[in-house]
Amino acid sequence: MFTRCRWSGAGRSRAVETRGWVLVVAAVCVVLSLLPLASNGEAPQRPTGGVTILPPIKPADGPQAFPDAEKANMPVFTMDYPRIQVPFEITLWVLLASFAKIGFHVYHKITVWVPESCLLITIGLIVGGIMHSVHEEPPAVLSSNAFFLYMLPPIVLDSGYFMPTRPFFENMGTVLWFAVVGTLWNSVGIGMSLFAICQIEALGVQDINLQENLLFAAIISAVDPVAVLSVFEDVSVNEQLYIVAFGECLFNDAVTVVLYNMFNFVADMPVVEPVDVFLGVARFFVVGLGGMGFGLLFGFVASFTTRFTSNVRAIEPLFIFMYSYLAYLVAELFAISSIMAIVTCAITMKYYVEENVSQRSCTTIRHVIKMLGSISETLIFFFLGVVTITTEHEWNWGYILFTLLFAFLWRGLGVLVLTQIINPFRTIPFNLKDQFGLSYGGLRGAISFALAYTLPGNIGRRQLFITATICIIIFTVFIQGISIRPLIELINVRRTNRNVDTINVEVHCRLMEHTIAGIEDLCGQWSHYYWKD
Repeated sequence: MFTRCRWSGAGRSRAVETRGWVLVVAAVCVVLSLLPLASNGEAPQRPTGGVTILPPIKPADGPQAFPDAEKANMPVFTMDYPRIQVPFEITLWVLLASFAKIGFHVYHKITVWVPESCLLITIGLIVGGIMHSVHEEPPAVLSSNAFFLYMLPPIVLDSGYFMPTRPFFENMGTVLWFAVVGTLWNSVGIGMSLFAICQIEALGVQDINLQENLLFAAIISAVDPVAVLSVFEDVSVNEQLYIVAFGECLFNDAVTVVLYNMFNFVADMPVVEPVDVFLGVARFFVVGLGGMGFGLLFGFVASFTTRFTSNVRAIEPLFIFMYSYLAYLVAELFAISSIMAIVTCAITMKYYVEENVSQRSCTTIRHVIKMLGSISETLIFFFLGVVTITTEHEWNWGYILFTLLFAFLWRGLGVLVLTQIINPFRTIPFNLKDQFGLSYGGLRGAISFALAYTLPGNIGRRQLFITATICIIIFTVFIQGISIRPLIELINVRRTNRNVDTINVEVHCRLMEHTIAGIEDLCGQWSHYYWKD
């Protein structure tokens, strides 16, 4: 049915030749269609408008629009450092500071005569020198938010939670007298004195106004209790001197931060009116009392919550930390004293919480609070040493030396004057030796450095203030911190009796205290016997 066609060799070659000519003609037609020739066969003139004809772009050897799919092999080893850079560096800084603390306490005699803060600053200076030699910038970890929201709360919670409650309430009036009035005395005295010397043309600081001097004076009025209290405890000074130094340092920080925020706001004002002074005084009391109110509220709520945690012992410590931190954050939300809030919360809930939670939870709470407070303070002192070397400083030796002089002078005068006023109201008055211990123990530390380092950029002499703050911290921590122990032992400050009372003596003392408190309540009078319980 079908007929098979056979092609001869000549026929096949003719067909191939014909197909080749057809392809050649088609290619020529395509090329001619792409060349825009004029009707007379001449090349067209270049257009005179704003149109520019670009030459054809030759395809590069790089990746094309639709590259061939390449097969991706599974990597055996990869590294993504930017993803974990921040937590990794923070962990290394904490480990380095912790190893330094371990090294200090291996040889115990070092920390007996040299405060731990001195050693941490020294290690920071060494690390800062190494970083400066290799042109490495320090990490920007001490921002304003990082300090006020993450590093300051553990330090203050540690001090408030471990404050001896009964001695504090016995001496509460003296503590608040030195913390509030003493801080105002130092801030205003140092600020006015520095403003006076700023009028000397030879110093070259005429551009620093009164508001900025008061702001700087508030920063260096913050007293650090760590080195002094460790010396007082080792030497066994009398209980009244110890608790007044403890309480003054703690509430002094709260007053200092309030003054810092207030003077920071006033520093932007070109002219301060009398009404601004009145509003500042009113705000000072509103901020302090408001923080105390929030602390009482959250302290009672925490105490009430722990009554119902008997079946969930594992999360009992969480309530303590969360309520304390919540009191701090809510106080920050309403721009009131967050330090006063967290201190009052810690003091309020301490004994109620320890009665409600289990013994294991109580131990966990104590150790975690101590750990967080120690880490925060260690990092600040360590970072102070690093920044001292790696930061550009503005040196004005006249201003810095006058700052040291006025800080020491106004601290001593303040203790002397305020003690003479408060002594007639005390059962056990402070003698001259106790007053020397209080005045000489005014070391500056972590709070002062952090407040100076977080100064806003609109302060004209910000670098000078940071340099002066670092100088006064290093001077007080190294000179006064190292010499306070031999001086306290030399002048023979009154010591406390560490002999433990028998149960019979303790029961009778408490019975008499409760009896006196009851009689005073019937008479309508409240004294320290009422408040200390």
